[in-house]
Amino acid sequence: MTSQEILNFTTKAISDRHGEDTEAYDMRGISILADYYVITSAGSNRQLHAIANSIVEEAHKNNYTDYRIEGTRDSNWLLLDLGDVVVNVFTQEAREFYNLEKLWANGKQVELKED
Repeated sequence: MTSQEILNFTTKAISDRHGEDTEAYDMRGISILADYYVITSAGSNRQLHAIANSIVEEAHKNNYTDYRIEGTRDSNWLLLDLGDVVVNVFTQEAREFYNLEKLWANGKQVELKED
């Protein structure tokens, strides 16, 4: 599966669970860790976990099982490592605190389609 296909099902899953202010960065040729970095916000911890679960469900629907999840039930930040795509799901407060977008300033922001 290509990194673009992984990005597509990931952003669909985020949209399905109403992730907020979703951004994706194309880091091909810049980062050796992943091709794309995605960040989104959730209005609550419950929504944060719903978004992560939706991404996992979409991965399975696409026969993709090479992923890992970092974070706990009480976390305000979950990281889903899907190989060539890394997804960060934050509560709004945690996203503002960590400000990860500044790390990806050299990448090209990907235009995401709104459903």
